[in-house]
Amino acid sequence: MTSNSTNSPTLQSEATAAVHLLDDWFDPIEAGLRDRVREFIQVMIESELEAALSRPRYGRRPKTPDENAERPSGITGHRHGHRSRSLLGTFGRVEIALPRARLDTAEGKTTEWRSTALRAYQRRTRQADSLIAGAYLAGTNTRRVRRALTAVFGGAVGKDTVSRVWRKVKADWDAWNARSLAEEPIVRLILDGTVVRVRLDRKATSIVLLVVLGVREDGQKVLLAVKNMGGETSQAWRAVLDDLVKRGLRQPEFLIVDGGTGLEQALAALWGDVPTQRCTVHKHRNLLAHAPPRLHDEVSADYNDMIYAASPAEIEQRRRAFLRKWRLKCKAVADSLEEAGDRLFTFTRLPPSQWKSARTTNAIERLHEEFKRRIKTQTVLPSAETAAMLFWALLASGQITMRKVDGWQSLTQKLADNPIDLAA
Repeated sequence: MTSNSTNSPTLQSEATAAVHLLDDWFDPIEAGLRDRVREFIQVMIESELEAALSRPRYGRRPKTPDENAERPSGITGHRHGHRSRSLLGTFGRVEIALPRARLDTAEGKTTEWRSTALRAYQRRTRQADSLIAGAYLAGTNTRRVRRALTAVFGGAVGKDTVSRVWRKVKADWDAWNARSLAEEPIVRLILDGTVVRVRLDRKATSIVLLVVLGVREDGQKVLLAVKNMGGETSQAWRAVLDDLVKRGLRQPEFLIVDGGTGLEQALAALWGDVPTQRCTVHKHRNLLAHAPPRLHDEVSADYNDMIYAASPAEIEQRRRAFLRKWRLKCKAVADSLEEAGDRLFTFTRLPPSQWKSARTTNAIERLHEEFKRRIKTQTVLPSAETAAMLFWALLASGQITMRKVDGWQSLTQKLADNPIDLAA
């Protein structure tokens, strides 16, 4: 029977050559360094055991006080062989002959000696775990890490190892969620929900993560909370805010919100007297949703002329013009603008240098875009908690950085007393 193969001998030989492309990239410095690692680790652990027993290998046991009152008594014990231990580090995988010893206790019993340098059951160095976690956070999914880190670890890292390293991050995540906020000089909060895809009951489902960013007195943005609470209801937002207050967060001086009903209700009950800015980008989307597609460009042009005017007086003038025009042309658009009230223009009470950063919740939107870029290789995350933890870890590891808000130099200035005149 004739075989009709689509792979020609030439293509197969090229593929074979590609597989072994890096095999000849021998580095004598790396090879020599890794050969000495095993020796160095074993000497370090042997020295630690010698210090614990107060004598070198094959050395005599120190005399007791009865035998020599001038010399202090050392810890007594005895060696009893070695055991093999595999250790993975940035130097690759090495097999170590770990010394063993039994130490005498005050109760007349013995206990197994434990090295402080190489912890019990430790199979990877902290630096190796950090490198694996960093590769994962940089956008490499668990199945691709082995290929990405083959040159460093010699193919010793698989997806299961990455998963185990990632689970170790949870301890830091839990500590971060419980940390005190009493010393955080937060003056402004930015609050919004972001939608991510996760796997629930073996099905891909969209969930909402509630995100709270704080702005310190020096203008630096900092993540305060990211939680999955089952939605954006007032109860969900109130639970997030109450937790922040319980951990010492002081009342902010300014709030920036997305305009969701649940968040508005939660903030009104907790900080009803704090000046609040409704995101102008979210309101822009609301206006377009109330207008037919043929009018979208015109609505956008008029809205942007109003929002990005240079002074409060110009904003008042253009708002009145916007309402007069769109009450006649598309009343639903005018009604949607009036629904926002003065909260859409609270930013005008700030110094003009802060207007750009105070108009919108774009700081959270930008984080969401970076988050989506990071999880592009995974598409669907395994759980809701993993999604929240990954969002935090990208910031904690430095994969995503946040700069200071625009106009931070004037954050200490007080807000103007009166918002713009809404009389149309």
